[in-house]
Amino acid sequence: MNHLSFYWLPENGELLLKGIESEFSTLIEHSIKSRTISLPPISDVVLKIQQLCTQDTTTVSDVADSLLEDPGLAAIVIRVANSVIFNRRNITCTDLVTAVSRLGILRVRDIVTAQAIEQLKHSVNLSQSCNQVLVQSATNSRELAATMVLVVRGFKESGSPSYSHLETDKALLTGLLADIGLFCIVNEYHNYLEQGNYLNEEIAFQIFDRQCSHASKLVLESWGFDNDFLAVACNQVIDKTDVSVSYLDVARIANHILMFRRQDEQITEHTVEFDITGADILYKLSNLSDIEFNTQIDELISASGL
Repeated sequence: MNHLSFYWLPENGELLLKGIESEFSTLIEHSIKSRTISLPPISDVVLKIQQLCTQDTTTVSDVADSLLEDPGLAAIVIRVANSVIFNRRNITCTDLVTAVSRLGILRVRDIVTAQAIEQLKHSVNLSQSCNQVLVQSATNSRELAATMVLVVRGFKESGSPSYSHLETDKALLTGLLADIGLFCIVNEYHNYLEQGNYLNEEIAFQIFDRQCSHASKLVLESWGFDNDFLAVACNQVIDKTDVSVSYLDVARIANHILMFRRQDEQITEHTVEFDITGADILYKLSNLSDIEFNTQIDELISASGL
């Protein structure tokens, strides 16, 4: 058996990383399943709405009444309901019942959860490096979400009924929540250090990258999100469907576009499947100037109301 010091040799470095990663991953998975992990500390109102969404008897009024307990969230829901992405009929609403009715109960859950996580990434009080990881995550998730909306718009503009199931609002939200598990992992790492332990930051960040999708899937699963959210979060097909393009396909195309625009060296190892329409969308968005592309991204985020 290799002596511990041998693990630091170049040929054994990966073994050490995988050993630590496996232990850390098992800890995260066990903690989430046993509900002992520090899940993102979102407000009681968001948790209440998540719980209401698991009950068949829940009504629009039940969700609207819950939102009244948090005026800030209530204002956000009304604002989002009137935004360009979510207000398809372009009719302004001013009351919560109408806003929730327009969006739908599940979509309200998605919106308030995404908003809570977005705010959390910018307001946590961990170590400087951990805070920076979460702030960068917020930037990345917003960029992915907005690019997914651009991709879905491209499919919808083709006029083919094959893409009628795709919705810009859902594309936005699946992108925003894709790395929700990162907070759990970063928080576990912070607590680990606070208990007097040590784990090299460089190794820790590699573990964050490798385990984020797994943790994100577990978190979304525990909160009752559907398979489209889970598939995008873990970058894996959850169940095979008859649709020509899934939200996972949209996410992969969007990610490929972002990798190309960042000139990411790993793009050579990144594979994505698409049809002729998808190829056309990929070509057009990849060839926009940086100014034009970034302007569209900023306008989309602003137009979403989030």
